[in-house]
Amino acid sequence: MDPETALEYVKHGATLLLLDAPQFTLIGIDTQMFSSGPKFKGIKMIPPGVHFIYYSSSNREGSEFSPIVGFFIDASPSQVIVRKWEKNEELFVKLLEEEEEGYYHAVKRLEFDAQLGPYSLSQYTEWKHLSNYINKATIDRIEPIGGEITVASESKMVGNLPETTMEKALAEQLRTSKFSTHEENSQRRGCYYTRIPKVVKHKGMSGEELTNLNLDKTQLLEGILMKEYGDVEDLLLAELQFAFIAFLMGQSLEAFMQWKLLLSLLFGCTEAPLHTRSRLFTKFVRVIYYQLKYGFQKDRRDEGATDKGVSPLLDESWLSSDSFLHHLCKDFFSLVMEAPVVDGNLLSSTRKLKDLLENSFGWQFHHNSTMHGTYLDEDDEYAPVVEILDDSQLQRYVS
Repeated sequence: MDPETALEYVKHGATLLLLDAPQFTLIGIDTQMFSSGPKFKGIKMIPPGVHFIYYSSSNREGSEFSPIVGFFIDASPSQVIVRKWEKNEELFVKLLEEEEEGYYHAVKRLEFDAQLGPYSLSQYTEWKHLSNYINKATIDRIEPIGGEITVASESKMVGNLPETTMEKALAEQLRTSKFSTHEENSQRRGCYYTRIPKVVKHKGMSGEELTNLNLDKTQLLEGILMKEYGDVEDLLLAELQFAFIAFLMGQSLEAFMQWKLLLSLLFGCTEAPLHTRSRLFTKFVRVIYYQLKYGFQKDRRDEGATDKGVSPLLDESWLSSDSFLHHLCKDFFSLVMEAPVVDGNLLSSTRKLKDLLENSFGWQFHHNSTMHGTYLDEDDEYAPVVEILDDSQLQRYVS
């Protein structure tokens, strides 16, 4: 980029000042990561819109790292966002408004320019594919009190993970010293995600109604869309993207669990994709396509950050054929591709996702004994597990 163009991006893009960052701190924005040097003061040329900032401080040698802390921002053109390192809390904290004003003018005078790393605009399209449904309202609704998302306050969730091969590997990662719990952070509340029941049972339902509700989650999806999202489908997709980013970049266990619940809800529908919500499912499949396409990249380099033990990519254990994702995709592909009538856009997007999983990851999909078929092994780990809800809980989602 020529100097004149770069200067225009500096002037009109947002700037993130990260003052007093300890050397060797790993700092990420969206799909980009940096390792801070002694002169590092932040990031410039940030496009307006939603971004995810995340960081991990190190010991003096740069060999061990603390749990990642992340937060979303909605940047305005020419905005200057200031955070200052608080050593006692090991966090970047906000400044008072009057303090920020002085830094704003200093940035506009280009006093920090030589100490700011440029946002790589070549990766911006990739980020937009991961975050295009998220807006400020999404952030305000879901983010925790204080805004910081960190696995350090989520250690109690580790024991509740299902024990598939992939999830055992994730749990083991979370038990290592890298993700050890800070006592002072243990009382923080997590994000305000929408409650998604896995499956439901109600004593007033007939056997046929119970079977239909648990094997086809369309009714449950409709209830959640109406009650939690005001029937605005894009709000659900925004939460799906929020959870994925917080999980992948922020390494949040809580976010992983929410992402999995949303996938299980949507992939568990049979009526909605083919008849009532084809447009939603077309967009949903595209969201998942870009998430997996990014998450499983093997040749990505992150400005020297990945070789230090932190990478915003999915672990190879996700590629195992016993992962929950493989099972969910297998059933959904069977449903869509064997349907006598299906929306053309949905079919095209589904084929593209299937090709990605088969060609890039070597997954094979055999369409037999699926949840959408006529037989289900009672010992199958992915068979419905009935959760009994009381009248008020059930009424909220399926009335």
